[in-house]
Amino acid sequence: MSIIPSIFGGRRTNVFDPFSLDVWDPFDGFFNSGRSEASAFANTRIDWKETPEAHVFKADLPGLKKQEVKVEVEEGRILQISGESSKEQEDKNDRWHRVERSSGKFMRRFMLPDNVKMDQVKATMENGVLTVTVPKEKDNKKPQVKAIDISG
Repeated sequence: MSIIPSIFGGRRTNVFDPFSLDVWDPFDGFFNSGRSEASAFANTRIDWKETPEAHVFKADLPGLKKQEVKVEVEEGRILQISGESSKEQEDKNDRWHRVERSSGKFMRRFMLPDNVKMDQVKATMENGVLTVTVPKEKDNKKPQVKAIDISG
């Protein structure tokens, strides 16, 4: 296992521990109920690709229903994907041996470029995969060419 010194305070940290105390976590303290929910938030996997027609986001949200997920657009071209997975009901007679599946809130925000149609965003959810499509404006303008005077 590789160990490297941290740039914060000289403590050593495990390279393979993404939630090490030395790693800046922008979501630390975002949730009231602790680190396991923050890791669920940070582990929400989202792909963003751009096609000639649109920006397409795909999020893996296994086990969530579409009613548990929100897709919102804010002024300033911000796309926000959020939701909450609820904890499984516990029976007092149950004895847990391992808990790896996360529960809790998650939220991801993306600043979109100028060429999008924010009023035409569409979202679908199938087999635990959320797909958000943000259409792009047609670029019918030819690029402007501006001559630059050379001094000297």
